[in-house]
Amino acid sequence: MQQGFYTILMLIVSNIFMTCAWYGHLKLKQQFSWFEHLPLIGVIVFSWVLAFFEYCFQVPANRLGFRDNGGPFSLIQLKVIQEVITLVVFVVFSSLAFKGETLKWNHALAFLFLVAAVYLVFKK
Repeated sequence: MQQGFYTILMLIVSNIFMTCAWYGHLKLKQQFSWFEHLPLIGVIVFSWVLAFFEYCFQVPANRLGFRDNGGPFSLIQLKVIQEVITLVVFVVFSSLAFKGETLKWNHALAFLFLVAAVYLVFKK
């Protein structure tokens, strides 16, 4: 039980870094004029630095949570959990950082399907 909790916690932290690496530069471009003038290679390096921290949590989370390593989750369960966490983190990030982005009914329905996927992947 404890391994599952730590796995999910590390996946959440990992996804926060991942979302910032993938989309944070779009907001920083709006916030800081110096960042707007950064060449593409600079933006890529910035994202890679954040992605390094993503992997520092992602890899241990998968190792800790994987059933063959003594964890509670199968490989497919880990992936589905990670995808749902990614969506939740992204929705929170985009709602806070990008006020113009709104959650629509079809987005909510897609999220419900992902929750159904989690249910199905854990069903015996």
